[in-house]
Amino acid sequence: MSDAHTPEGMELTLRTLAMPADTNASGDIFGGWVMSQMDLAAAIRANERCNGRTVTIAANEIVFKKPVKVGDTLCVYTAVDQVGRSSMVIRIEVWARRAFSAQRDHVTEARFTMVAVDEAGKPRPVDEAPETGAAE
Repeated sequence: MSDAHTPEGMELTLRTLAMPADTNASGDIFGGWVMSQMDLAAAIRANERCNGRTVTIAANEIVFKKPVKVGDTLCVYTAVDQVGRSSMVIRIEVWARRAFSAQRDHVTEARFTMVAVDEAGKPRPVDEAPETGAAE
């Protein structure tokens, strides 16, 4: 990871705290909750890239590597891997900063496919312009 925290070629897109309301019967954080955070991060990155609204059409290659625990800070990193006419593939890595610790673990990864849509919800071309995110 570059900069001691950011995976190479990726951008921190979302940070949130894992709370007790998000646990399963075993006391770990629901995988579905983690997936929802990934979907939010993919939407943020895709919306910025295409300067407009996007929708999720696929979540692929989701791998849960380690459990997320209550109190962990979830850090969701994204990169735009591919851009098509109306779609983008967003690569996602999720890292957990363990509660009350400096330990960071790579907990989940996936690739989300997002499609740029117009006001009517129909696919539209992705803008040719490069990303204009706040980090630039």
